[in-house]
Parts: sequence; C-alpha cells; structure tokens
Amino acid sequence: MSMLDRSEETDPLALADALAGDIAARADEIEAARQLPQDIAEQFAANGLYRMCIPEAYGGLETPPWTFIETVERLARADGSAAWCLFIGATSGMVSAFLPKEAAQQIFGDPKAITSGVFAPKGKAVRVKEGFKVNGQWQWGSGSRNADWIMGGAFVMDDSGKPEVLSNGKPNNRMMIMKAGEVDILDTWYVSGLQGTGSTDYAAQDVIVPEAHSVDLIHDKPLERPLYAFPTFGFLGMGIAAVTLGMARTAIDELVGLAVEKTPQGSFKPLAMKPMAHVDVAEAEALLRSARAFLEEATGAAWEAAQAEGVISIPHRRDLRLATTHAVKSSAKAIDLMYTLAGGSSVYRNSPLQRIFRDVHVATQHMMVAGPTLELTGRLFMGLDTDTAML
Repeated sequence: MSMLDRSEETDPLALADALAGDIAARADEIEAARQLPQDIAEQFAANGLYRMCIPEAYGGLETPPWTFIETVERLARADGSAAWCLFIGATSGMVSAFLPKEAAQQIFGDPKAITSGVFAPKGKAVRVKEGFKVNGQWQWGSGSRNADWIMGGAFVMDDSGKPEVLSNGKPNNRMMIMKAGEVDILDTWYVSGLQGTGSTDYAAQDVIVPEAHSVDLIHDKPLERPLYAFPTFGFLGMGIAAVTLGMARTAIDELVGLAVEKTPQGSFKPLAMKPMAHVDVAEAEALLRSARAFLEEATGAAWEAAQAEGVISIPHRRDLRLATTHAVKSSAKAIDLMYTLAGGSSVYRNSPLQRIFRDVHVATQHMMVAGPTLELTGRLFMGLDTDTAML
C-alpha cells in the first residue's frame, strides 16, 4: 500500500472480532511479559489497525470516531492491555495529520510502522543546525517496546536556557518524533494493573530531531478533514474510555456465568438466586449502558459537526470530555460491583475479574480522565472563563 493509494478497504470491527479470541487466550502471557508480545503488535500493524487515525491521503484508514471506539472496546473485552496498546498506537497516528507531507511519508509511509509517545513536556530541546537536540525522560510509554518511532513532549529552550515563549505567553512545547533505536527503553513498569501495556519509562540523550519531525499539537493546524477537527487530547481520552467499557462488559458477563455455578459459603442457593446479585448486576448494566450511550451521543454529535462545519465547538468538546471521564468512572464502578459480588472467587489468578479489577484502577489514574477533567467541564457549564487548550 503506497502513501497515496489504498489498495484495499479494512474493516476494523471485523478485524477486532477476528483477533479477539487469540488475544483472550494469551491474556496471561501478555501480563507476564509486561508488554504486548511483538507478534501481536505486528499483527495489529499488518491488519492496519494502528492506521485508524492516519489520513487516507497518507495510506491510513481515517476511521470515524465511533468505529475507532468500538474497535478498541471489542479488543478490550479480550484483554485490556492489548486494547490499550492498540489505541495508543492508533491515536499516535493522528500526529501524521500535523506533519509536512514529506515528513509524514518518512515516518508513516511504511504501512506496518508502529508509533507511540507521551505528550507531557518532560524533555528539553535545543535548536541546532539539523533541527533540535533533545534530552529527557518520559513516563507511561505504553507500547514503546513495540514501536518503530517514539514521541516525547519537550520544551524548546532559548539561548539563556529558559523555555521559549509563544506569542500567547505559553512555553513552546513540541512533540519530538524520534527513531526507536535512538531512545533508551528503561525497565520501570512494575505495577498493579495494565501490566501488559509495557508503559515503561524511556529516555533520550542528545537525540537529533529534524524540525519537520516535531509538532505543536495545540497550536499547529492539521489537515482540514473531519477527523482532525477532533481535539487530539480528547481523542486520547476516548481511547481510554473504550478500554474500560470493554473490560466492564467482560466483567458483567463473567459474573453472570459464575453466578450460575457458584454457591456462596454458608448458603444453599447459587449466587444467581440471591436478590443482592440481581440488584448489583442490574446496577452494573445500567452504569455501563448509560455511560456508553452518553459517549456515543457526544461522539456522534461532534462527528456530525466536524463533517458539516469542519470544526468542533467548545460545547461539543466539553461533552466529549465529560462523557469520556464518566464512561471510565462508571466502568470502574460496574467492575467493582462484579468483583465484590463474586466474593473470594474473584481474587484467584484464574479469574478474569481480578485482572480486570486491577486494570481498570490503573486506567482511572490517567490524567485525561482524572478528577480535574470534571472540574474543567464543570467550569464550562457554569459559564466561567476556562483554559480550553487541552480540552
């Protein structure tokens, strides 16, 4: 497949369904490895799933947002870590829409290329003749062990050693795109959940990055296509929500299956006959379905606006962020209900519930869906002046 000619159509949903069984069977292996096995990452790449957010003009799928969410969600039903790595690799592809065509060709031209990255400005970039000399260390590098190109946010430093300041008074923070071979992968990912994401630290030491391989995701203008009217950081949050919704679905299904067989200690009736089980399952279903419906509604409204007008208004961005955070929190509540209802059965390694419980409570810690996002959206509902640069 060339950059300008897609030789065949790809159905991400069908691909997710086809891959889910194998991924579910390898969930223990994925967790034990503390990273996504390379053959699974390469399978995602070979099937085009990492290209869901790359422009069609550059050989990508330019997948509609709700299809992207559903694809990640379906894989998350099989394994949260695998789905997490997929959405990180896919959303990293949005950077291609901000790059000059030649740079996009160099980085994303290989249809099997895998990218990952962290926007947080944990690096420093000094201007040199070739572009920038970059130094820094970043955390939460999900999928970095699988990647061909790794990105990291960095402040551009002036001659006095201080961050350059843009015309709006903000520091100049650019995403630097580095070859994976130039980045040191550090073994720091020893965590409670999402172990298989390989979200380890990585570091750059005097890495030279051409200026065309850097972007300002807040101020640079992407291609004028509906998908890239969506806020980059908001889209990242949508991926997190998709993972948690998929895991919550599996948690409910797992509990319902267990309840038919399990008779709680001290009881003569199976769990499925207990009134409290009926209440908790009903509440979990309501939490999951209502949160998913809100996210679908907000995503659909924003997509319609993007297609019709080429821009997404602040109210649409506000609703997307609120629906995303609400989906994550509601999924965690539903999973907690199922984990608790299962009793002692849920603590054993052979129960998917224990992994899902651990995984979702790592996902909730991500800054794109943490408590401050509710403060941000709440200010907008109250009509207060609010910095919406990262909304």
